[in-house]
Amino acid sequence: MRQAAIILGTPLALVLTLGGCTPTPDARSFSQNEANTVMTVRYGVLTGVRPVEIRPGQTRIGAIAGAIIGGAGGSQIGSSTAANVAGAVGGAVAGGVVGSAIQGSGRRRGVELTLRLDSGESVAVVQPGNAADYRIGDRVRLTGSAERARVNRVR
Repeated sequence: MRQAAIILGTPLALVLTLGGCTPTPDARSFSQNEANTVMTVRYGVLTGVRPVEIRPGQTRIGAIAGAIIGGAGGSQIGSSTAANVAGAVGGAVAGGVVGSAIQGSGRRRGVELTLRLDSGESVAVVQPGNAADYRIGDRVRLTGSAERARVNRVR
């Protein structure tokens, strides 16, 4: 049983450690893909601020990865084929549950900002941040494109 705990515990510890290393983006941080790219810049006024929760994508990657790791570790339990199969099934189920929980724990605080651009157009952007950092009427800069945009206050 101790061997099974080590086999199952090592991948779980690795997943939890790597998950903790993921940087949290904000309005002042850029990904590697955004560096050295031309972005459109538009100016406007903040007309709405709403706190939101940003959830990780609705994929099953966490559950699938957990099930694979759990199944592989669980198959090492026992000395017979039946015990190995039972261990693999149990490990896969437990790993799937743990993987889903780890992926779901990536929720973070965000803000939806509604802007009236100088062009007259109104747009909304959801980004990581705190609603208390913005005020209706703030002059803002919208940088990026429809697929990846960010809003910063103009000081």
